[in-house]
Amino acid sequence: MVPDQRIHEHPAASAEWLRAARAARSLSVCTLVWLGVESTLGLAAGLAAHSVALIGWGLTALVEAVASLIVVWRFTGARTLSSSAESTARRLVALSFWLLAPYLIVHVAHDLDAGQRAAPSALGIVVTSLSLAGMPALGLAKRRLGRRLASAATSGEGTQNLICAAMAAGVLAGLWLNTMGLWWVDPVVAVVLAGVAVREGKRAWGGHTCCH
Repeated sequence: MVPDQRIHEHPAASAEWLRAARAARSLSVCTLVWLGVESTLGLAAGLAAHSVALIGWGLTALVEAVASLIVVWRFTGARTLSSSAESTARRLVALSFWLLAPYLIVHVAHDLDAGQRAAPSALGIVVTSLSLAGMPALGLAKRRLGRRLASAATSGEGTQNLICAAMAAGVLAGLWLNTMGLWWVDPVVAVVLAGVAVREGKRAWGGHTCCH
């Protein structure tokens, strides 16, 4: 049996690398907590407003939470210095991207088939606004850490946070532009984000997200 390759031969052995690994884990724990709150409130707002857009956004947060769980797993205990754990984690993050993409497409198809329009929701506006404010900072921080750690899993999770922020912007735009008759903005944004998710899943699988 080939022993697990450790990163003592790699910059991972440095104290700075280990601090970055702890930071990545801490950010993922914080994100996991926030996504739990975001999903709960998003679903509540969507059900109250009969808004498939908000319900879909809340359910998508659960898929995004998978990536946070993967990164927490990746940087816990002996796995922190394990290259095989990084390889497993980045492939799992890639799979979580590919779970997100078809969900977005199904969501769009359902909306178009049902003639669904985003409905006003004060709670939905508050939650999506908070996500739009906070997720870009989390996503960019994780992408920076991903480059420092040479961790495609961490970078991929950061990209999912940026997608979450873009989805929040799309939901907010849909709520506002719907009043002007531009109901098609929400499905267009969702299709674009699905394409981004497929691309980023491919990059994560190949280990390229940490380098760009």
